[in-house]
Amino acid sequence: MKKIAIIGANAFQDPLIRKAKDMGFETHVFAWEAGDVGERTADVFHPISITEKEAIWDVCRREGVTACCSIGSDLAVHTVNYVQRRLGNPCNSERTDLIATNKYAMRQALREAGVDCPAFLRVDAVPAPEALAGMTWPLIVKPTDRSGSRGIFKVESYDALAAAVPQAMAQSFEKRAIVEEFIDGPEYSCESISFAGEHHILALTKKYTTGAPHFIETGHTEPSDIPADRVPAVSGQIAAALDALLIRYGASHAEFRIAPDGRAHIIEVGARMGGDCIGSDLVYLSTGMDYMAMVIDTACGKAPDLTAKRPPCRAEIRFIFTEEDLAAMEQAKRAAPDRIWRWDYDGRAGGSVTDSASRHGYWITLGGR
Repeated sequence: MKKIAIIGANAFQDPLIRKAKDMGFETHVFAWEAGDVGERTADVFHPISITEKEAIWDVCRREGVTACCSIGSDLAVHTVNYVQRRLGNPCNSERTDLIATNKYAMRQALREAGVDCPAFLRVDAVPAPEALAGMTWPLIVKPTDRSGSRGIFKVESYDALAAAVPQAMAQSFEKRAIVEEFIDGPEYSCESISFAGEHHILALTKKYTTGAPHFIETGHTEPSDIPADRVPAVSGQIAAALDALLIRYGASHAEFRIAPDGRAHIIEVGARMGGDCIGSDLVYLSTGMDYMAMVIDTACGKAPDLTAKRPPCRAEIRFIFTEEDLAAMEQAKRAAPDRIWRWDYDGRAGGSVTDSASRHGYWITLGGR
């Protein structure tokens, strides 16, 4: 039996573990031992932090693992590609590892390639007012190297910025923040798969958030509401961003806003599948294409299979923040149980939600919003 390494064991990685098993792989899953579901669904669980690249590579070499992959995790990208390179499998470059996971390096690469994105500034302390000259308020402050809505602030004044920068830096692994102009307009994301530099746009997703100041995602819907005549231009912008970030293999998740000028302005791009069940569930439901199988195939050096495996339909995920959200999920389960694709709840509705990781659950429905 072929063996595959999967980096991460939480609930968002579990569908990938199950998919790999369905495809005939023996799954070797790496993560801190924390009682996550992937520890139980894995064929072999290795209690090693996802950042310990050498230790993971030693196990993969010893076990005869043939490929390595992960979904929805920026932190896992470095380890996945490190193992893939040691295995001799096609993957993205070390340069891509940096510019697709560090927002400042990403902004530089996009700007140099002429891709639309907001003006920006990297900081390791509260910037002097004159450093912000020429930038248009309001501004967004966020860590340079985190995801999941951690440490994000929309600020309308210098005093608010001065308070936000230390908080964003505290969330950063490198203790730096990026300050950038706020782009107004509805927010979307795009899921793609690339192989040997050829990009395939799979799905565009409408994003719903709590809004300012932290923009925590409350839900996602596929297909998006972007008019059909705008899709080619948006897809072209996404492909240009992927080229700028040297993404040649595997999944990617691009977040963007359509500004009042009608153009897609890139917020950020991850060299990995979108989290929040976007890649693992919504793409499959809304397009019929098996995105997770594509991730596994490309990790193994095979071109992705873009054929539909099921009839496409409208799909939506909503997240549980409050007791009202929980009641809405229970009502949906009672009213139309056949429309519930999957759900999860941690039993803590109404507790504090400060970022995506602290939401209390979700439910995925088939059909419209």
